[in-house]
Amino acid sequence: MPYRSEHVHPVSPNRLIHETSPYLRQHAHNPVDWYPWTEEAFQVARAQGKPVLLSIGYSACHWCHVMAHESFEDDAIAAQMNAHFVNIKVDREERPDLDLIYQNAVQLFIRRGGGWPLTMFLTPDKVPFYGGTYFPPSDRHGLPGFPKLLQMLAEAYRDRKEEIARTTSEVQAALIQMSRRTSVTAPEKPMIAPDLLMQSAEDLARIFDSTHGGFGGAPKFPQTAALHLLLRAWHQARPALDADATYLTMVTHTLGAMAWGGIYDQLGGGFHRYATDRHWLVPHFEKMLYDNAQLASLAFAVSQATGQAFYRDVGEEILEYVLREMTSPEGGFYSTQDADTDGQEGQTYVWNAAEIQEVLGPEVGALFGRYYGVTASGNFEGQNILHRSRPLEALAQESGKALSEVEQILATARGELLRRRMKRPQPFRDEKILTSWNGLMIAAFVEGYNVTRKACYLDAARRAAAFVMGHLYRDERLLRTWKDGVAKLNGYLDDHALFVQALATLYEATGEEPHLSGACQLATQMIERYGDVAGGGFFFTSSDHEALLTREKPIYDQSLPSGNAAAARALLHLFHLTGERAYEEAARGTLAAFSHMMDNPSGCGNLILAADFDLHRPTEIVLIGDAPEIEAWLSALHRLYLPNKVIHQIRPDRADAADLPVPARGKPQVAGRATAYLCKDFTCSPALTTWEEIQKYL
Repeated sequence: MPYRSEHVHPVSPNRLIHETSPYLRQHAHNPVDWYPWTEEAFQVARAQGKPVLLSIGYSACHWCHVMAHESFEDDAIAAQMNAHFVNIKVDREERPDLDLIYQNAVQLFIRRGGGWPLTMFLTPDKVPFYGGTYFPPSDRHGLPGFPKLLQMLAEAYRDRKEEIARTTSEVQAALIQMSRRTSVTAPEKPMIAPDLLMQSAEDLARIFDSTHGGFGGAPKFPQTAALHLLLRAWHQARPALDADATYLTMVTHTLGAMAWGGIYDQLGGGFHRYATDRHWLVPHFEKMLYDNAQLASLAFAVSQATGQAFYRDVGEEILEYVLREMTSPEGGFYSTQDADTDGQEGQTYVWNAAEIQEVLGPEVGALFGRYYGVTASGNFEGQNILHRSRPLEALAQESGKALSEVEQILATARGELLRRRMKRPQPFRDEKILTSWNGLMIAAFVEGYNVTRKACYLDAARRAAAFVMGHLYRDERLLRTWKDGVAKLNGYLDDHALFVQALATLYEATGEEPHLSGACQLATQMIERYGDVAGGGFFFTSSDHEALLTREKPIYDQSLPSGNAAAARALLHLFHLTGERAYEEAARGTLAAFSHMMDNPSGCGNLILAADFDLHRPTEIVLIGDAPEIEAWLSALHRLYLPNKVIHQIRPDRADAADLPVPARGKPQVAGRATAYLCKDFTCSPALTTWEEIQKYL
């Protein structure tokens, strides 16, 4: 079930009832007199001489729900909020621009990282004078009770005007200074070391958890950019280190531990948000589209690097989960599934031994329980989080059965338990469709198609891309969010960059020109509206966006790749597909502007990956022939891990077209046969007409 306000407003719902965001609508029946983020709310605050209470969260956020139940549904607390503040509720997934600014601000007050719910107190000029995250309804855990805090801040705002003015002046100056750290003037020459990738891998290796995989302790997040860096470093180092597999082992150990752990949904596929422990057992149970897109892409890359079906299967199971539970009838991908069900975290996903025995019977139930770590006492609040507790070969040996028989028994059992689970109350699904998140998932489906050659994955990518172009692109402007037939809010930098990359990836896989023309159109608009001509790189908001306290230039990866990293990578990809120099110049200007930040692989992993793509110049593979003729080559190419490559699929009748990029232009087809050319640094191989010849040059 979704979170629902247990308190129904005695007269009418508040203003949030008119919003499309599921998160905002969850609070429409609070007794709090909520406003959405509008200029009207700040005008009311000025007219009434009140400060603003800004609450930022999202629909799958467990502690957002806790604070809502404890405080926003409480009549007395709501009355206090309404009497002394103008209250604004924001969905961070719709307005990441606001979240970016006020997360920076909260760090000034609490001297550590922020989070959600984000609770900020602002002047009517939108400048914060105090902030925090979750506040309990009474004093506990070293936090002041929310009613006490409200009273203190209302009195301070009323009685200590000079102190509030001094605080807001200092905060505003600090926020401006923080934003200027990324607004440096681009150096004349990029200061990017040729060994950037290998140095980054060495830095990551020093903080690698060799016991459990991943980086650091609890809570533990899947840091996909860091794992891609290690994978690419292994690939780059192989000739010099005689196939030393150290970096590859770090990646396979981490992804394997995650896929065996409770952070992975062993029945339904897909990963939960993060693990609350070091060994990936107990997850925070929300599922996010962006996590699963990035982890599917990683799984397919690891399957290419290792040739092991296990990793390909993980990628496919993620995509099958998305098709089953996260795809709208129109083809777009939904955003999230909640951590809670009926107010209890993880209730949909956990099991007791008796129910497993009931569904599967005693013999199969016992076999299943041994493999997935099921015990009578459980491993999570008396219940069991399913995880793989031993190798399949060991289970087969213990049971005296053939390995293939055990695999079939477990596959059938998983299907039966998943069907039983689907009959339970389900976590709330946030069905808004976000452009940037869809861009990530479209690319993941294309990568799944490339590796598996399953047409259904390519069809899903095409449908989602068509949905975004048909519903979220209007009057030559890309929009951020769609829900219930309503598209709104100007797109941000990551919406443009990640969707451009998705379209470029689709074009590369299919040779279908509309995907390329769409990518070029959006890339040009991104450069014009978001680019920083003076300093290099891109702002998060467009030049005609609502004026906010600062105009940020994001470079650090968060749950999504940073907007500047995504923009640089997408533009470099487009440059190699089209030969358009403006894309290359904008991308290299971005890399140059932030070259001084690339000594931080944990924070700037995607920026380093983009820089490596440019430093080592991709191998450009030109394939000339009709689609059926080159299908076998494409299938073989995508079984290989070739991270820095660009594929040009050229129809024979277009081989001499003037609009083709230089490596693909004027390459003759040999005797009407499918023909390939491999080009790097403006040097191309001779015409190749067999896979054996292609392999030799690769």
